[in-house]
Amino acid sequence: MNVMAKAEKKISSAFIYFFGSFGGILFGYDIGVMTGALPFLQADWHLENAASLVGWITSAVMFGAIFGGALAGQLSDKFGRRKMILMSAIVFVVFSVLSGVSPDMGEASAYYLIIVRMLLGLAVGAASALVPAYMSEMAPAKARGRLSGLNQTMIVSGMLLSYVVDFLLKDLPGEWAWRLMLGLAAVPALILFLGVLRLPESPRFLLRKGDEAQARKVLSYIRKNPAEIDQELASIKETAKEERQANQKTSWSTLFSGKYRYLVIAGVGVAAFQQFQGANAIFYYIPLIVQKATGQAASSNLMWPIVQGVILVVGSLVYMWIADKFNRRTLLMVGGAVMGLSFILPAVINWMMPNMNPMTIVVFLCIYVAFYSFTWAPLTWVLVGEIFPLAIRGRASGLASSFNWIGSWLVGLIFPIMTASMPQEAVFAIFGIICILGVIFVKTCVPETRGHTLEEIEEQGTNHGRVKASNPEN
Repeated sequence: MNVMAKAEKKISSAFIYFFGSFGGILFGYDIGVMTGALPFLQADWHLENAASLVGWITSAVMFGAIFGGALAGQLSDKFGRRKMILMSAIVFVVFSVLSGVSPDMGEASAYYLIIVRMLLGLAVGAASALVPAYMSEMAPAKARGRLSGLNQTMIVSGMLLSYVVDFLLKDLPGEWAWRLMLGLAAVPALILFLGVLRLPESPRFLLRKGDEAQARKVLSYIRKNPAEIDQELASIKETAKEERQANQKTSWSTLFSGKYRYLVIAGVGVAAFQQFQGANAIFYYIPLIVQKATGQAASSNLMWPIVQGVILVVGSLVYMWIADKFNRRTLLMVGGAVMGLSFILPAVINWMMPNMNPMTIVVFLCIYVAFYSFTWAPLTWVLVGEIFPLAIRGRASGLASSFNWIGSWLVGLIFPIMTASMPQEAVFAIFGIICILGVIFVKTCVPETRGHTLEEIEEQGTNHGRVKASNPEN
């Protein structure tokens, strides 16, 4: 026991935050890796004309993630954040390897891979929920605001890493290329597992289980001031008490009562719009998009995902610089408007000039990704973290996450089906209209949260509910 205590005391806060962030890299890698693997998989299994199967193979991970996040959240309250992150990493390793060794059995192979990737999605959803929660519970209060931006940077860095790996493996024989791309997703998961083995459990979870001595010890590893430790322990106890009382008084129906309805609709709506705006259509299918636009083989267009990845990383750094300089609503509306125009204008230009350079659509997609990267991508989760009152925070955050994953899954599933049945410009124009609807939604239904305390934000929702009750025609 003393040996363990000494080992834990050597753990620096930088080590803890690095492996918290590393979960984002793992999550991002799996989002991006199918982008390069898909063209080779299609050719190897002759799926060029099987749009629905391609959609299911691509989106299966997101389908599993819908359930993985919710399941992991409940289990982590019973077994602890650290143990569930370790379990998620193991599941990730196992099913990444099983994806890479998929048997070649004709059409049955596609169904095997869909099932395996759904199970892999359980780990993806769990990691996306557990790692930020663990980090927020370990970090000092003054650093929590920056963690959302840091987590987004790590996710897009993981995506960029997967794009680079895909590019480096593209000259291998087709069968080996896609198998190694998918199988190598096990490497960051293994690194995460080994890193988390050295991490202590969250002090919040330890206090919930009544182990105040161990919670104090863990805080002593990452807080230097004893008075700060005492103050934080008292704060955690008070918050836990309030949450227990809130959970006893609330149910799912409470979310849509007059008092909370405004804020729940705002938070869940933003989370849903983030995905239905079509970003993942670009991230998953950019080589196929370029192929359809230019006629070049998708497997020869793997430089484009790297371009998108660099834009995402730079955009996430821009967000960290501007996050506290502009209102949330302003950034969301400006970003959504430019994103919408980036999707709609190629269709308009193509209609006016049928001989339009086919690469025009790719240029506009880069503009879309740039504005998405420092507006809707990070701000969605900043706003979701701020907007829900304590009494409903757990349920409402879970609902927002589920709608976000449902949107991600549906976009990944239907995009290849849509592009197989209509012009590519028309498909993106539809997503562009959704972007504009998102701007209207933010303007009319979302309160400003920057510079407001959580109590002030909750009061906005309460007051809005009173106004609606007294003026039902509004």
